[in-house]
Amino acid sequence: MKAFLGMGLLGSNFVRAMRRKDIPVQVWNRTAAKATAMEQYGAVAFDSVADAVKGADTIHITLKDDSTVDEVLAKAEPALMAGAMIIDHTTTSKDGAIARTTAWKAKGFTYLHAPVFMGPSNALDGSGYMLVSGDQDVVTKEQDELSGMTGKLINLGPEEGKAAAIKLLGNLFLIAFTAGISDMLALAKVFGVSTDDLQGLFDSWNPGASLPARLKRIASGSFEQPSWELSMARKDAGLMIAAAEEGGGHLAVIPPVATEMDKWIERGFGSYDWSVIAKDNL
Repeated sequence: MKAFLGMGLLGSNFVRAMRRKDIPVQVWNRTAAKATAMEQYGAVAFDSVADAVKGADTIHITLKDDSTVDEVLAKAEPALMAGAMIIDHTTTSKDGAIARTTAWKAKGFTYLHAPVFMGPSNALDGSGYMLVSGDQDVVTKEQDELSGMTGKLINLGPEEGKAAAIKLLGNLFLIAFTAGISDMLALAKVFGVSTDDLQGLFDSWNPGASLPARLKRIASGSFEQPSWELSMARKDAGLMIAAAEEGGGHLAVIPPVATEMDKWIERGFGSYDWSVIAKDNL
């Protein structure tokens, strides 16, 4: 028997996917109606988290944050089956994942952190990416369980908390990437460029294809041979900022990046590749 705690967009679709495979699953959610809604798919809903985990050898979790995970597991603990496996898909802190792994092991249970890069449709279809790290004996034991939930299971090795760290780093990039799109749309509005025109640009030009090479170059720490000089990139950023200010557009990302560029130009790096602004983070 499996239990699933947290019937948000991801959790509910994970449960639906399990039921498509006729896997028995008991569910709980703080807002009971979300758990009850899973009964139409054959899940068994409980108002009490302790009741939901009774008889379950594996408990999956998709909750909000560290404190919520700790709170819910504390309420579930008295009813946990001896030696139960706890698999947490919540995006949490690295320290929190490490602490829970240690604490639950001391209590005779196994806690495994397996966060995901998935949308709700991925959870339902078994596509997307799931990360895992930690005790490799545990990972190997649970590999079939996890692989059945995702298109690709990425094993990051034995370091506890590494999956949590990589998940946050990936989310940081997604946030910055999306904020960059927002800035682009703001300036496009000022210029009278349509979203269809932008879509046409990216249909022909895929800057994402250069990401691995760009990361490799930055990580090398070599910035002396520029493909785009910092001073020229700063000039372009200035044009963007000036146009946005004149046209009433709001840029969230470019102004602070321009400020960082100015710091590096003042330090004498104006003729270096503009990615030198990442140098201090290496």
